[in-house]
Amino acid sequence: MPDPAAQSLLQLIWLASPALPVGGFSYSEGVEAAVEWAGIDSEPRAAEWLADQLHLSFARGDLAVFAQAVEAWRNKDTPRVRELNQWVLTTRESAEFFLQTEQMGRSFVEWLKLHHADTAEVFADLPASYPIAFAFAVSRTSATVHDGCLAFAFGWAENMVAAAVKAVPLGQSAGQRILGRLANEIPEAVTRAIALGDDERQAFAPLLAVLSARHETQYSRLFRS
Repeated sequence: MPDPAAQSLLQLIWLASPALPVGGFSYSEGVEAAVEWAGIDSEPRAAEWLADQLHLSFARGDLAVFAQAVEAWRNKDTPRVRELNQWVLTTRESAEFFLQTEQMGRSFVEWLKLHHADTAEVFADLPASYPIAFAFAVSRTSATVHDGCLAFAFGWAENMVAAAVKAVPLGQSAGQRILGRLANEIPEAVTRAIALGDDERQAFAPLLAVLSARHETQYSRLFRS
């Protein structure tokens, strides 16, 4: 007999994998611009930058939305899903950030069509952002919201570390040390994100927004803008 716990874990690992064809690897979320304009030129500085981004930006915004969206999908609360999706789309602070969540959400939905027969119908008139599409996928598993958040956050961390390794640049061992630090801090970030109410979510990260906007015209770029 299949082991439900094992199946759930494997599904989460699959959804969070950088190999998923959604294009996350092509964005640096400000890291590449930070290398040029914010002094992210070493392993310690990159580690601090990404840890701050985890706690001050990602956990208080997209991760909190994701946690709420999983519950909304499971409760078949379409108005709530739309409300959360609109919050994501209207709080992107640069054209680049909007492009990322819109493109990754669209690509994720296309991938989901291969695995859930009703995906096309569900998203027929919902231009889903990435956190909302990911939440839909997790809602179809038996995973807890907490474990889904862990997977979502670790997938984000892997992409960000890969961006730092290329942009700083750093060696693979340095990248793994940074990823290890983020993995240690993700549980705390998840706990805080799940506890946030609608009035406590925020997407206010001025320096990150400025760097994202500057990245759009950065002279030499590895990552999409």
